Amino acid sequence: MITVHHLDNSRSQRVLWLLEELELSYDIQFYKRDPKTMMAPKSLLAIHPLGKSPVITDTDGNVTLAESGAIIEYLINKYGNGRLAPARDTPEYTRFIYWLHYAEGSAMPPLLLKLIFGMLPKKAPLPFRPFAFLVSKGAQTQLINPQVKLHMDYWERSLSESEWFAGNDFTAADIQMSFPLEAAAARAGATDNRLHVGAFLRRIHDRPSYQRALHRCGPYAYASKGGMPAS
Repeated sequence: MITVHHLDNSRSQRVLWLLEELELSYDIQFYKRDPKTMMAPKSLLAIHPLGKSPVITDTDGNVTLAESGAIIEYLINKYGNGRLAPARDTPEYTRFIYWLHYAEGSAMPPLLLKLIFGMLPKKAPLPFRPFAFLVSKGAQTQLINPQVKLHMDYWERSLSESEWFAGNDFTAADIQMSFPLEAAAARAGATDNRLHVGAFLRRIHDRPSYQRALHRCGPYAYASKGGMPAS
């Protein structure tokens, strides 16, 4: 039996969605963020030494596995039976592997920096907040926002060339890419004047499997098709 150790408003939503796409049975162990720090609770440390989400356990093979990309590859290879991945030795498979790893390796770091620097003035001691605000504004204006825009424009251009990231067929790479696009829509206006990014988000949110995952896990901030709040 597969168990998803699910943190609210997190990347683990993608794993639930993938399991629904594969029509696999699974259990969910729910965890709530600390209301002050918004970090995962320490109870996740009992499952994985880093205390992060997503993590899955699979009693078939006694597997405990973290990292979204690794989890997706494991589930696709073991249970996919050819679903949600292009045939190997095709150009689409190369694109599939690229986007599967690009999502966390390249897309998420600037979005995470934008979130952290956006929070910096509020987290600084009161006497230092004006200085923290200037540092935050300067870092975002000069460094972070141009990188975020570069990535968002890249998504728009890529989705203008094919309906899905790896080609014209929906794959697990689209599931992996969902979180960066949803986060960027919430934090950086990814859908502003980017019709293909907006259309991609509407398509994934309309998928029955995506909706079933939401039904199983409960509220998910990024599922809103309007203005999606940051987690």
